[in-house]
Amino acid sequence: MPGPPERNDEAGPVARDRADARGADAEARPDAAPSAAGSGTDEVFQYAVLRVVPSMTRGEGLNVGVVLHARRHRFLGLRVVVDPERLRALDPTLDLDALQEHLHGLLRVAEGDPAAGAIAAMPRSDRFGWLAAPSNTIVQPSPVHTGLCADAAATLDRLVTQLVVVP
Repeated sequence: MPGPPERNDEAGPVARDRADARGADAEARPDAAPSAAGSGTDEVFQYAVLRVVPSMTRGEGLNVGVVLHARRHRFLGLRVVVDPERLRALDPTLDLDALQEHLHGLLRVAEGDPAAGAIAAMPRSDRFGWLAAPSNTIVQPSPVHTGLCADAAATLDRLVTQLVVVP
């Protein structure tokens, strides 16, 4: 029986050949700072919603953040908004201090903070992959979604307002 079809995406051989021809990944260079917020050019971005699931058994969750990666804008951002009252409604025994520490660690990885360990030292796209990978912890990312944006930071703020902040 034949295996699954090969994907024709950025991880394909053509993309790898182009990256190899340029040398090291441009985003891995320390001088590759994020682009100006409003470049005016729509580029692809990916995002995942972070939700807190206090009880794996119950499976109930609350959106607490969004992580967004826009490779061509050289942007990786994570915004978190914690509503303690709503979380306590899900689980009155939830350790909010431990949750805050966990979320702070994720923010440090997204920022590339050297004190956050080896994951934080990885290129932005790899850090996004790590932050958006499925997990069985109290903080769980949604499936990855895509879109187009000219201003990645503004798009992240808009997504947090739409998907996390209670109106």
